[in-house]
Amino acid sequence: MTIELYNFAASTCSQKARICLQEKGLEWKDHLFHPGKGEHLRPEYLEINPNGVVPTLVHDGRPVVDSAVIVEYLNDVFPEPPLAPDAPIEIAKMRTWMRFFEEVPTPAVRYPSFQKVLIQPFKNISAEKFERAAEKRPLKTDFYKRMGQDGFSDAEMKKAFDDINITIVRLEKALSAGGPWIMGERFTLADICVIPTFDRMADLGYKNMWEEGYPAVTDWVDRSLGRPSVKKSFYEGSRFSEVYPDLELGR
Repeated sequence: MTIELYNFAASTCSQKARICLQEKGLEWKDHLFHPGKGEHLRPEYLEINPNGVVPTLVHDGRPVVDSAVIVEYLNDVFPEPPLAPDAPIEIAKMRTWMRFFEEVPTPAVRYPSFQKVLIQPFKNISAEKFERAAEKRPLKTDFYKRMGQDGFSDAEMKKAFDDINITIVRLEKALSAGGPWIMGERFTLADICVIPTFDRMADLGYKNMWEEGYPAVTDWVDRSLGRPSVKKSFYEGSRFSEVYPDLELGR
């Protein structure tokens, strides 16, 4: 049996896959791509993931793409320890959370990530070079063009922060009613699929969004980041503040 993971250290979606692999106690070959080299856009990678994004899991030669799909696949193929509830109705609730996370906070966190950090290499290149860079991205051409070389509009940034705030409010309600994890007593794929978003927002300097008024979420974030699987998954280079110390991001 061979497991390979193509990923970026600082990719929140890659972090989901790494946390799940760590929770399962699995060993894998880590194909760690490096920022700025465009390895995720090379023809050989596009053969296994035509979306040109990370992560991609390759299990015994067969690729699995999309982080939410990857973590469910790992939990199906390697059922111990379980990372989902036992009852079908509770599994459905977990998947509802996962769908919400994929549709709301996961895309939202890209906006402050690019606005503060990932736009930097594109600010001082020619318009023609930027256009070529945007066109190379199979799924993100429109995203890059909306960002441009000057960043996103105030309206786009407000929508992103509103979506993060909606997530915080919903989690506060759920965690206050149960806990210690999103689905109750068991740490599940739901927790895995959103904790990297909170770590990213903290790394960008926005943890006041939940630390001021949302105690259940604050405790859950601290508890999640303290798990051995999470600590091991955030190895050196996993946070922008480590990679770009000159930006003075702050946690």
